[in-house]
Order: sequence, then C-alpha cells, then structure tokens
Amino acid sequence: MEASPALSRIGLAGLAVMGQNLALNVAEKGFPISVYNRTTSKVDETIQRAQDEGQLPLFGHYTPREFVLSIKRPRSVVILVKAGSPVDQTIAALSDHMEPGDCIIDGGNEWYENTERRIQEVSNKGLLYLGMGVSGGEEGARNGPSLMPGGSHQAYSNIQDILEKVAAQVEDGPCVTYIGEGGSGNFVKMVHNGIEYGDMQLISEAYDVLKHVGGLSNDELAEIFAEWNRGELESFLIEITSDIFRVKDDLSDGFLVDKILDKTGMKGTGKWTVQQAAELSVAAPTIAASLDCRYLSGLKEERENAAEVLKEAGLKEEVGSLAKGIDKKRLIDDVRQALYASKICSYAQGMNLLRAKSVEKGWNLNFGELARIWKGGCIIRAVFLDRIKKAYQRNPNLASLVVDPEFAREMVQRQAAWRRVVGLAISAGISTPGMCASLAYFDTYRRARLPANLVQAQRDLFGAHTYERIDRPGSFHTEWKKSAQKSNAGVGALN
Repeated sequence: MEASPALSRIGLAGLAVMGQNLALNVAEKGFPISVYNRTTSKVDETIQRAQDEGQLPLFGHYTPREFVLSIKRPRSVVILVKAGSPVDQTIAALSDHMEPGDCIIDGGNEWYENTERRIQEVSNKGLLYLGMGVSGGEEGARNGPSLMPGGSHQAYSNIQDILEKVAAQVEDGPCVTYIGEGGSGNFVKMVHNGIEYGDMQLISEAYDVLKHVGGLSNDELAEIFAEWNRGELESFLIEITSDIFRVKDDLSDGFLVDKILDKTGMKGTGKWTVQQAAELSVAAPTIAASLDCRYLSGLKEERENAAEVLKEAGLKEEVGSLAKGIDKKRLIDDVRQALYASKICSYAQGMNLLRAKSVEKGWNLNFGELARIWKGGCIIRAVFLDRIKKAYQRNPNLASLVVDPEFAREMVQRQAAWRRVVGLAISAGISTPGMCASLAYFDTYRRARLPANLVQAQRDLFGAHTYERIDRPGSFHTEWKKSAQKSNAGVGALN
C-alpha cells in the first residue's frame, strides 16, 4: 500500500531481507506498519512484497520525517541496520522528528555496551530505548523469531502485544519475554550465538567421526541425523544437518556438502562471548574451542602444507586401520550419546556466563524463561531446552546444569560412550576439540580435589602469592627454596 490514511501502529527502518521479513510478519499479524529505508528501491520492493503476500497493511515512506510522523504516538520504531555507526546514524536521522515518550528498538546484533550508551543518549531527548536480540534468520523473521528485548520496560509494554503475536509460538507461550534492564537483551542474544557456535562445532565433530572412522556415506549420515532428530537431540540444527547431506551438487557429480571449502566464516558474536567469559572468569571451553576451530579452518593453505610436511616426516594416517574393525551400529549410538553429553556441558557454560553477567549488572535474568523463549524460532531451538527450563524452575539458583539431578543422571549414563568416542577420535588422529573440551570441563567440575594445589605452590615459590591450607584458616607463605635445601641436606645426611 502506498499511503496510509490512518496512523500506523509501529514503524520499521532498515529494509535488508531481515527488516523486510520482520515488517511483513508484523503486517500479517494485523498491525499496520510504516517502513523506511535510505535506499528508496528497498521501500518499493517491500511495498510490492506486501501486495503479493496478501494485501498486507504495510505503508512505505521515503523521508525520515514523513516516516516518523506516520506512526501513532507514543511511537515505536524498530531499526534493523548493520551494527555500529550505521545504528547511530539512523537514530540521529529519526530522533530529530521524535517526541518524548517515543521509543527506538534496535533489532541488530549489537555489542551490549553500545546499547547502554544509546539508552543514555536518547534519554536526553526523553526517548525510550530497547536493544532486542532477534534469532531465527530470514525465515524466523518472516514466520516467527525468538525475540530478546532488553532496556526500558515501558517501551516493552508499549509493543508487548505486537511482539507476542510476531514471535514464534510454542506450547507454553510466545518466544519473547522482557529480558531485563540495559543491554541485557543484546547480551543474551550474544550468548545464544556463542552456544550456537558450540552446537555447530559438536555436530561437525560427530560428522567427522562417523564419516572417517565409521566410513558412513552421505545417504547414511542423512538417515542417522533424521533418526536423531526424532529423539533427545531433536533440534533445528540436527534437522538441517540431515537435509544438507541429501543435497546433490547441480554443478558436478556427487553431493554438494563435499564440494564446500572447509573455511568457516564468522560475524563476531562468538568472539565476544569468549571475551566476556574471560572477563568474568567463567570457564566456557566448548564455546572457546569452537571459535579456535573457526580460526584454524581459515588457515587452509597452512593446513594443506602441514599435512604434506608431516607425511614426509613419517606421520601415518591411523583412520584406515581403526575403521576396519569398527562396529558401526555401536559407533553411531556412542556418537549420539557423546554429542548429547557434550551439548549439556556447552549449554551449562552459556548459562553460567549469563548468570555471572546478571549478578555483575543486577539484571536479575530468569534462566528458565530464557530457555523457554529459545524453544522456538531461534537457531538453537531444541526439545531439550524444555528440560533446561524445568531444571531452572526446580532450582532457580542451580549452580550448573551438570548438577541438576536429571541432567546429572544422563551425563553419568552417557559418560562411557562419550569417553569411547573421544578416545577413538584421538587414536584415529581426528580432532574433536569441542567434545574434548566438554569432557574435560565435566571431569574438572566433578572432581572434589584438583592439582591446583601444585600450581598455587609454584605461584607462591616464584612470586610470593601465598596460599590457603585445607586444614586451617588464613594465608600462608613458604620460603620454598630454603625448605627444599634443608630437605636435601637432610636426605644427604641420611645417605
């Protein structure tokens, strides 16, 4: 529709595919929406799509002023542009025409501190602000994403009815909730993406082991992942993995997946997650391992060269000899169990990072509710998120998913298979950094006593950092060298 006689309920600026799809989703749910884009052809394209997809109540505008004034007060304007300075430029262009009580909602993958800065900046003009994580890709934006809005609660209340209709719907409600103050919505979306990195890495390792140790074909892999998607691993990522193995290459013979260059791209949210984990002293080794693998995947030429050099140095491939005596059926079941147990550890790390940040910032995040809104629409949507939701409902102060009674039982039941897979991969020379990191995390976390006592003794010896004792309170320092010399002298005297 070209022009609107009445005022629109909401506006959206930034009409790349995500913006177009989200605007059409809003319009389809019966909310009249105004749209704007600096490049006018995108406005025309969106108007055309609204016509083609069912005469939807979407209205195009070509100047910031005309766009803002077409929206009912208090105005709510969603912006979906590239993170960073384009967001600041868009805010500047729109806020000139906005009035106190109006609200800006940034739906991009923004660094949470940028959102906190903008909340302050726009509040000087009396404007409200939300930083809203949007997950589900292009399809999710059109048909129902998972939404993670944080910032002004008043701003959320103004559009809660729209967001609840637009979000993905699961049996216990829409996949949206008010996350908390400040940049909490962006932070939660960032950790969601970090968990997604871990999930994708673990799935790729399962594929590697099944293909190279199990000798499974793409047809067999498609069937296995389809079967796994009917059980405890049921999830969007497992489902699409099964689909990927079925696609034939239309440019040459064979399957498309085998023709794809093994270099993984990234946008930065995974890196932010690992950096935040380090800042907050939270162990997130599975997510960190997935990030390291993306870096190493980028060194394609170096890896090809290393393969040649080490082959000439006498390194033999062990995969072939191991694959000969393998029990395929048992391997497939072991890998399924290893993948599930590794996933629990990865999600535990993500949730612990969220808890540490929530405590630091006073956000009061509701972890059960976060798990619930990830059950639909988003990339990490999975059946077992319902179990994570219930774990946090049972105990909102749960120290880790690993010690929830249900998950603990599952980890114990699966640990033998998990160790077999990791051991087999190590013997075969197949790297499984995500599964290894998850297993090491589990084994470290479950031990009442670690060899950290030796590390602390070393720190005290060379840096006088002191240590605590297990049998009495207080801080202690020892002159280790002198004591060692005395002991040596004593040993010498005995000899």
